Amino acid sequence: MNPSLPFFVLATLSVFSALMVVLSRKPVHSVLYLIFCFFTIGGHYLLLNAQFLFAVHIIVYAGAIMVLFLFTLMFINMNKELEPHKSNLLKGAATIAAGCLLLVLVAATKGAETLPAISKTSDIGTVSNLGKALYGQYLLPFELISILLLTAMVGAVMLGKKDVE
Repeated sequence: MNPSLPFFVLATLSVFSALMVVLSRKPVHSVLYLIFCFFTIGGHYLLLNAQFLFAVHIIVYAGAIMVLFLFTLMFINMNKELEPHKSNLLKGAATIAAGCLLLVLVAATKGAETLPAISKTSDIGTVSNLGKALYGQYLLPFELISILLLTAMVGAVMLGKKDVE
């Protein structure tokens, strides 16, 4: 089996699902396609032997962010009568802007070199190496950020607390 075949399958599925997010007429279908796109991008992390990034990506994006999107969709009223009609001039301007963006992306990646293949035996993205780096070389910044986050949480609770008098 060709070693780059899983990459190309995942890349094709990622691009297809990303296009369906934009082209789908129903917002809930767009969110479902976006969840599928997040899973295929997570598959790329697994191909790069970055299991921790895969787990965090799935938990944060396919879990929390998608719940937030669906929660927002439940609150807005998506009626055809309330939705303004987009003019053809606006659609044409959007098409031209998207074409310019595509042109810039192609020009930027035209001279890019391909990355060397990462061997399956490398331990670059494993959780154990991440833990060794966080609790070894980056222990002081890691602890300082934890104190900063704790302070932010306490501040948010104090600001959100109602005064009982």
